[in-house]
Amino acid sequence: MPFADANGMSLYYEEHGEGEPLLCVMGLAADHLAWALQIEAFASRHRTIVFDNRDVGQSAYADRPYELSDMAADVLGLADALGLDTFHLLGASLGGAVAQHVALAAPERVRTLQLAVTWAGSGAYAREKTRLWASEMRLRSREDWLDSLLLTTVSEAFYENQPMVDFVKQVMRSNEHPQEPDGFERQSDASSRFDLRGRLAGLAMPVHVISGEHDTLLPRWKQEELAAEIPGAQLTVIERGSHALQLEFPLQFNAAVLDFIAARVPSA
Repeated sequence: MPFADANGMSLYYEEHGEGEPLLCVMGLAADHLAWALQIEAFASRHRTIVFDNRDVGQSAYADRPYELSDMAADVLGLADALGLDTFHLLGASLGGAVAQHVALAAPERVRTLQLAVTWAGSGAYAREKTRLWASEMRLRSREDWLDSLLLTTVSEAFYENQPMVDFVKQVMRSNEHPQEPDGFERQSDASSRFDLRGRLAGLAMPVHVISGEHDTLLPRWKQEELAAEIPGAQLTVIERGSHALQLEFPLQFNAAVLDFIAARVPSA
């Protein structure tokens, strides 16, 4: 299995397809498997790299608190290990916050930046929410916790399809590398301190902000605020979309990501 030494962390990663590199950063509590419905579509056009962030999946767990800028350094370390001088960058949710840090730290390496169901900055509300969320994870059984995560990220309409709900729950529960509570607490704690509002205006690469119309975890106005922070950023709102766009609305999500790159990089 492929692992890379990135910023002092051992990160599990996978590569699929050929072409211009597309580096995908997943969100809180999710590993590379959360990109399962993107791999085939993305790999048809790009050398697609998915990986497990620190503190989740098969990657190394940290031994102390950290910031999202540290997770961004992990991403750049992985890019270095894979010989990616430049790359297209896609981040979802927490991964979108990490991707913003990557773009600020190494703007010359990011060909296009796509930020899905994410936000520009946290405050006291987020700090309280993540504190309570971490406590909830420790109090609940693993099965109930996963059910709670699913409920938080998909739409009401998703739950009307019981066979699909059962299937997704089974996939989540069969993950052989479930996130440990300490890892979730460190990731969520770092996200609660994230705030790049007022620092993103200088980003010069093409930027695409993707929102779900019915996202209840990070609502649409959060993406509108983010897009307004970046002059020239394109905002795409997926109709009836939830927070788990890549899971519940993969066709629309995949098209939004790939079409944005193709429109700005003709060679892609």
